[in-house]
This record gives sequence, structure tokens and C-alpha cells, in this order.
Amino acid sequence: MLLAIVIVNYRTPKLVIDCLYSLQSEIEVGSHAVIVVDNASGDNSVEQIQQAITDNNWSQWVQILPSPVNGGFSAGNNLGIKAVAADAYLLLNSDTIVRDGAINLLLKVMVNHPEAGLISPRLEWPDATPQISCFRYRSPISEFIGAAKTDLITQPLKSYEVHIPVSDSPIEPEWTSFACVLIRREVIEQIGLMDEGYFMYFEDIDFCRRARNAGWQILHFPEARIVHLRGGSGSVKADLIARKRPKPYLYASRSRYFATFYGKTGLWFTNLLWLTGRTISFLRELVGNKKPHTCEYEEQDIWTNWVNPMKLPLLPGRDNMTELPSKILLSKTK
Repeated sequence: MLLAIVIVNYRTPKLVIDCLYSLQSEIEVGSHAVIVVDNASGDNSVEQIQQAITDNNWSQWVQILPSPVNGGFSAGNNLGIKAVAADAYLLLNSDTIVRDGAINLLLKVMVNHPEAGLISPRLEWPDATPQISCFRYRSPISEFIGAAKTDLITQPLKSYEVHIPVSDSPIEPEWTSFACVLIRREVIEQIGLMDEGYFMYFEDIDFCRRARNAGWQILHFPEARIVHLRGGSGSVKADLIARKRPKPYLYASRSRYFATFYGKTGLWFTNLLWLTGRTISFLRELVGNKKPHTCEYEEQDIWTNWVNPMKLPLLPGRDNMTELPSKILLSKTK
């Protein structure tokens, strides 16, 4: 099977190099290719990564592809996908370390499960503690649950909770983290590339939802394991944990997702449900003297782009090409 591994870099050259070291024993030269897309880092990322490729004689299976603009996570991955024709594409975060045999396991699962369009491994910390990486769709009700944050509401609506507990057996979630995911070429041919209207976040749930709507299964296979260090691509997750105000693109992506799958009216309804839930949690905070669980300014930030949620980011030289290459181009990595 011809496999293209796409790694998007934005000012994380050392993480990328560590990831490449973990890949070198997993690669079959001639059948596997790695595309490192530099998302206009503006530092010396390209030079550092290229030097590592040269020093380690990786040029037969790794190429670095500089992007003229930082179009975000979707755009960077799309650029890598369009650079190489393959039977399958493994999207791999720069802040990951591949465990021995993980890629071969994922490829075997893809061959044995033709109904699975996307396959994800278990994500774990360096000490092998598993991370939650499988989810149910984010919905208006899940937004209400998350804002209210009380068992009186969560328990009766548990089937709408987004997070799915870690499983030791294969499961079929509604969507899975794109920190590492194997995507069958036929899925992209059928539903198109990732939506570049998402700068970062919500692009994975969007793609999985479109794939499932087209009849494909999402399969999580925990026997394959990938270390996910988290936080290499930005500060948003750290901000959410600290309840600080995250970057505006998080809320812009949220608005785009809900407008895409629930309509513009559905986005407004979702925000009203969130505010209702937040009112409940706020009252509980007043009575119980508890700290807020929401981020700073979240009450106003959820309305980001609500007037025009489908507006594309303003990026120079945006490439609207959606077709995959028709020929095998693995020779480009040699």
C-alpha cells in the first residue's frame, strides 16, 4: 500500500525532527513517503528540518514543502495531501512520537476493514497513560450540557456528552482526533479535502461527519499507539485548561461548524442554549461559592462570526483546488 504521511509544522522544528526519528524504523522506502509542510513559520524551521533530513540520509522518504502562507491546519494538510498521490494518507501532528509497529497495524486494519474510511490509533502520554481521543458529535444539546456543568442535567442527557471514555477494544466513534488519523484515498475522492474555512479546530469533526454522512465508518484501533505530547501547535488547549481567553479562531471555527451542520438559525439556537446552561452554572457558583468553569469572555466570544459564519479566512493566494493528484508521485521524495 502506498502511504503518504503528512506532518504540518508551524515553528516546531525540534518536535518535527523527533517525530521523524520515530518514523525512520517504520518507513518502507518506495512505498511510504513523508511530506513535512511548513506553514510559513517565518523562522528557521525549514532550514533546521532540511538539515536533519540531510544529516540522517532521510531524503529518500522525506521532503519538506514550504507553504507561502499560514492557512491553518486544514490548508497545511491539504497541501501535503495534494503533493503526493497515495492509497492512504496518515495525518500526523508534529508533537507526536510513533510507537513501534503502529503504522503497520493501522494499514492492516484498513485492508481488513474496507468499510472504515478513517482509522485512528490510541493517543497516549509518554508514560503510556491513554488520552481521550474519541468523541460524539458536538451538538446544541452538548453545548448546553457543557455550559451548565451539573449532574442534574448531564445524567439525563449523557448520550449527548462529547467525550467517549478510553476503550481498550476497537470502537466506532462519531469522530476522532486528527492528531493522528489514517484516511483512505477513496474518502477524499468522494467528499473532498478538509475544509480550509477552519483555521484550526473543528476541522476534524467536520471531516468525520461528512465521511460518515457519505457512508464511511470511523474506526478507533487502540492496539496501535502514538505518543501525543499536546500543545505543540498552539496555546489554545493550555488556555482552555487555565480558563484564559483563547485565540479568536477557536470561536470562528465553532461558528462555522454549527452553521454548516445545523444552519445559521441552529448556530443562534446553540448559543442561546449555551447561555441558558451558563446561567444555571453561574447561579450555582453564586450559591456554592465556586469558581467559573468557562473561559474569560466566552459569553461574548461564542458569537464570533455569527453574522457570517461561513466567511473564509482572508489569506493571500488561497488555493481552491480540491482534486487529488492522479499519478503516483513518490519519486518526488527521492
